[in-house]
Amino acid sequence: MKMLLKTLLTIMLAALAIPASAALNIFACEPEWAALAQELASDKASIYSATNALQDPHHVEARPSLIARARRAQLVVCTGAELEAGWLPVILRESGNPDIAPGKPGHFEAAQFVAMLEVPTRLDRAEGDVHAAGNPHIQTDARNYLPIAQALSARLAELDPANAAFYRTRLQAFSQAWQAAITRWEKQAAPLKGQPILVQHTGFPYLNNWLGMKQVAALEPKPGMEPSAAYLSQVVAQLQQHPVRMVIRAAYQNPKPSAWIAERAHIPAVALPFSVGGSDGAKDLYGLFDDTIARLLAGLK
Repeated sequence: MKMLLKTLLTIMLAALAIPASAALNIFACEPEWAALAQELASDKASIYSATNALQDPHHVEARPSLIARARRAQLVVCTGAELEAGWLPVILRESGNPDIAPGKPGHFEAAQFVAMLEVPTRLDRAEGDVHAAGNPHIQTDARNYLPIAQALSARLAELDPANAAFYRTRLQAFSQAWQAAITRWEKQAAPLKGQPILVQHTGFPYLNNWLGMKQVAALEPKPGMEPSAAYLSQVVAQLQQHPVRMVIRAAYQNPKPSAWIAERAHIPAVALPFSVGGSDGAKDLYGLFDDTIARLLAGLK
């Protein structure tokens, strides 16, 4: 009898140690996807962002801490389109977690659900950091979050069917609020349409496509290549024939090239948050676009 009671007590204690509804463990490659997962999953998920907005997402060290996080993850949410090609494959391989391998339900790539821009007609590494699937910086167009959110919500429900109804409800609320925000942002950004700009890195084609700005030139001779003073001088000469209103860069980028060109071309240098956390105003997805548009409009003044 004592042995039976002891066994029952052990079983009861073990049951109490297991959470009634364990949170889905999500490993997000970039802050924007961590923020979107938070919008859709709320307290049903434990979400970790492998990078922050002040890091170049192309170049990340596959640290042991990231591998350990991936080992425990049930879902990896990344941009894809080769943005993380320099570091994510190492993390996935070393994690030993087959559930988050490409092709598995636990592996989600946002770029698969939007229309890609700047898809190269030929691949030549001599042309710089060119991505076969197209430009991967899809997070700068607010409209892209709607199809991505729909796909991600479905994936959350697939991995966590007990909370499927919750994810559908969260998706509906987010989609309605986000569409209203897009309408507001587009109205605010109307003065930007048709404005010629310079970019430090070719990271803004989706932003330009959405708001109608016209990229005249990039400060990098080739994607991912730091510009020389001689090349920047060529850009200044080009601007005499094709003037621009501002030069923009992502928060994580070296400010010196933009500052150099801004001083000589007499235009503002505008640093955009580029992702959640890239500025004090970009604390979440809504703040990301509130602050982006406010900074671009300030660049026109």
